[in-house]
Amino acid sequence: MKKGLIALSPLFVFIAFYLVTSIIAGDFYKIPITVAFMVSSIYAIIICNGKPLMQRINTYSRGAATEQMMLMIWIFVLAGAFAHSAKTMGSIDATVNLTLSLLPPQMILAGLFLAACFISLSIGTSVGTVAALVPIAAGVATETGTDVALMTAIIVGGSFFGDNLSFISDTTIMATQTQGCRLSDKFRVNVFIVAPAAIVILIVYFLMGTGVQTPQQIPPVEWVKVIPYLMVLITAILGMNVMAVLTLGILLTGLIGLLTGSFDIYGWFGAMGEGILSMGELIIITMMAGGMLELIRQQGGIDFIIRLLTRRVNGKRGAELSIAALVSLVDICTANNTVAILTVGRISKEVGDRYGVDNKKCASILDTFSCTVQGLIPYGAQMLIAAGLASLNPVSILPYLYYPFALGIVALLSILFRYPKRYS
Repeated sequence: MKKGLIALSPLFVFIAFYLVTSIIAGDFYKIPITVAFMVSSIYAIIICNGKPLMQRINTYSRGAATEQMMLMIWIFVLAGAFAHSAKTMGSIDATVNLTLSLLPPQMILAGLFLAACFISLSIGTSVGTVAALVPIAAGVATETGTDVALMTAIIVGGSFFGDNLSFISDTTIMATQTQGCRLSDKFRVNVFIVAPAAIVILIVYFLMGTGVQTPQQIPPVEWVKVIPYLMVLITAILGMNVMAVLTLGILLTGLIGLLTGSFDIYGWFGAMGEGILSMGELIIITMMAGGMLELIRQQGGIDFIIRLLTRRVNGKRGAELSIAALVSLVDICTANNTVAILTVGRISKEVGDRYGVDNKKCASILDTFSCTVQGLIPYGAQMLIAAGLASLNPVSILPYLYYPFALGIVALLSILFRYPKRYS
């Protein structure tokens, strides 16, 4: 017990340091999240006993530079280059004007949520959805006088709708493979849990939208400057890799910007460079989080969580709750919902089989709770990209993440009240 808690303690240090210093300062935006990660990372290296200092640092560095971490960093780089060059060229303004001209004021919030749900369902990735839609949402927020953090949270929340349900989502594939069920069967269970949460939040956004005021004079839409975003959305929906999608967006932005005289070749390069530099803090956070979490894993922190949560399981309800808690805690420790499902998939299958949990319900629990937690942790890839594109502190988005909160509540109620009955 003691060893397991010590292994997990860097995570507690990070949370405590950030919360305590923010409360003392009276401002959650005054303490850079990078400093909190630096302190907890140094602490994680110090407590890693029994190994030479250089070996601990090497372990930390391996965690910071895994294939998945590097993939996220390349996405950050491309997203920054695309977003800033599109903004400089006028693509965001043109798309915002198009949105304002097509949607009535009361439908803007609900419309953005529906767009995020549809696109994420089509492309199966929350990261791609966030990268494509957050700049537009932030622009709409500025034009309508709406809170940018609220608009950003709408996109982040909607992106997890598809991440959780899509047939081509990594989490869906991983959950069904580890539990031995078909994608379509897991979808049938999952939709009973997801649909109520999505409908309630859609109604909430519609009601909130009644107070949104659009500008009296909406400038004419420059259709040619909307093309980069349309192409990004279309190619993403067709299933193109998110890095290829963003690269295509960068090339189109440059071509249209040069043809319309929005910038010259050096202006385009400068815009891309500024966009990449704006992602610097997110890249540092990603690497430090990866290194710290790797030390936690090496010290047995994740194994400790698994043993702790599965030793007193009793009955179906207890088994389902333990599986939900298991994947949630591991996701907090890894900041990656796909990795969390992969890590606990086998033990979840064993627990489910032992206590008679339907494998389709088990797969649904794994996917839903991992997406819920991933949508709420401020150091997850989706939140970091969204915060970077909207120029926000990730913590400022948290209070407005209505959909992930609603999804988690409905998923918990589905376990407690044995819903849907057919699969419980």
